[in-house]
Amino acid sequence: MAHSDRLPQPSSRVAAPGYGDANGARLRHAMKPRQLIMMGLGSAIGAGLFLGSGIGVQTAGPAVLVSYLVAGALVIIVMHALGEMAAARPASGAFSVYAADAMGATAGATVGWLWWAQLVVVIAAESVGAAGLLATLWPALPVAWMSLAFMLTFTAINLLGIRNFGEFEFWFAILKVAAVVAFIVVGAGMLSGLLPGVASPGLTNVFANGGFAPKGWAGIGAALLVVVFAFGGTEIVAVAAAETEDPERSISQAIRTVVWRILVFYIGSLSVIIAVVPWTSEALASPFAAVLQQVGLPGAASAITLVAVVALLSALNANLYGASRMIFSLAERGEAPRVLARVDRRQVPVIAVLGSVAFGFFTTILELLYPNKVLPALLNLVGSTCLVVWTISLVSQLILRRRADRAGTPLPFRMRAFPYLTWLGLALLGAIFVLAMCTEGPRLQLLSTIALTLGIATCSEIARRLRRRRESS
Repeated sequence: MAHSDRLPQPSSRVAAPGYGDANGARLRHAMKPRQLIMMGLGSAIGAGLFLGSGIGVQTAGPAVLVSYLVAGALVIIVMHALGEMAAARPASGAFSVYAADAMGATAGATVGWLWWAQLVVVIAAESVGAAGLLATLWPALPVAWMSLAFMLTFTAINLLGIRNFGEFEFWFAILKVAAVVAFIVVGAGMLSGLLPGVASPGLTNVFANGGFAPKGWAGIGAALLVVVFAFGGTEIVAVAAAETEDPERSISQAIRTVVWRILVFYIGSLSVIIAVVPWTSEALASPFAAVLQQVGLPGAASAITLVAVVALLSALNANLYGASRMIFSLAERGEAPRVLARVDRRQVPVIAVLGSVAFGFFTTILELLYPNKVLPALLNLVGSTCLVVWTISLVSQLILRRRADRAGTPLPFRMRAFPYLTWLGLALLGAIFVLAMCTEGPRLQLLSTIALTLGIATCSEIARRLRRRRESS
C-alpha cells in the first residue's frame, strides 16, 4: 500500500469479533462527539425539506404525513442497523466495509463505488444549485463564478483536516436546526391564534379540497417515492464515526437522535405546512416561504432561500467528505488505485479529496456550458442509489448480527427488536421498489441505478480476478 512520508501510528482500536478488523486507522480521530451528533441532526435537513417538501404535499395532499411517517420509519431502522455496525467497527468505508465482511469483497466494492459515484455527481449539482438560488436574490452575481467559488472553498475546508470540517458542519447544522425550530414555533403560534393580527386557519386546510387523502392510497404511494429521497445522506454519519473521538459512544448518541429529529423536524414542519397552506396552492413551490408569508413576515421568501443555500452548501461539504473517505477506504482495501490511500501530515487523504472533487469541477463546468442537460442526466442515473445502499446495509446487518450472536460477542450498541425490525425495513424497501417499478419516471431512474450497480459489480469482479492472476503469475 502506498504511504506518505509521515504516517500516524496504527490505531489500537479493535473491532468487535464477527465484524472484522478496524479500518481507516491512519485517519485522525479528531471529530468531537458534539460535531457528530449535530452532523446527524443536520444531515437530512436539506433543500429537499425547505424547497422540495411542497411537491410531496401536492402529490398526496395532507396525507403526505403518512408518506413521511413510512419513510421516516424506514430511515430510523436503517440508521439503527448502521449504528450497530459502526459502533462495533468504526470504518471510513462504513457500509461498504460491512457489505464486504458479510457478503464478500465484490459486494463491498460495488456499494462503495456506487455511493461514491452518487456523491461526486451530487456535489456538482449542489454547487450549481446553491449558486442559482443566490442569483435569484442578487441577479448581478454570476452563477458560474459563484459555483466554482463554492467548489474551491469546500475543497479547501476538506483539506484542512477533520476537526475543521467537523466544526463547519456543526455550525451549518446549528443554522438549519434553528431555522426549522423557529419555523415550527411561528407556525404553531399562528395555528394556536397566539400571533396578534393573524387569523388561525385551524384544521380547515387539512380536511378541505377533497379531505385528508384526496388522492387516496395512490397519492400516498406516489408521495412516498418523492419523500423517501429527502432522507438520503443520513448514512454519512456512519462514515464520520471512524474519525470521531470515542466512536462507540458517539455513534450511539447520534443514532438515538434520529427518532425525535424525524418527528420534530419533518413531521412537525409538514404538519404546519398542510395546516396553513391549502394543498392545491401554487405557493407550495416554496412551502416554508408560503407559511411565513401567511404570517405576514417581510422578506420570508428571501430568508428561506438563504437557508436553502446554507443547506445545499452544508450537503456539498458533507458529501465531499463522505466521497473522499469512501474512495480512501476502497483504496486501502485494494479496490481503488493505491495512490488514493495516501495521507498528509495532518492525516488527511488529500488525493482522495482531490479525486472526489475533480469530477464535480468537470461536471459543473459542463452544466454551465450546457444548462439543464448534463447534471439532470447524471442525477437520473444515480438517483435511486440510496435505496440500493440501504438494502445492502440491512442485509449486511442481518448477517453480521447473527454471526456476532452465534459467537457470543457483546456489541457496544445493539439494535432492538432484531431481526424483526431489520426484516420490516427490507419489506418497506421492497414495497418502494415495487412502487417505483409501477411508476413511469421512478421506473427509469431505478432501472438506471440497477444497471449501474450491475456494471460496477461486474467490473469489480473482473478487476479482482485479473489482480489475482497477476499476483499468482
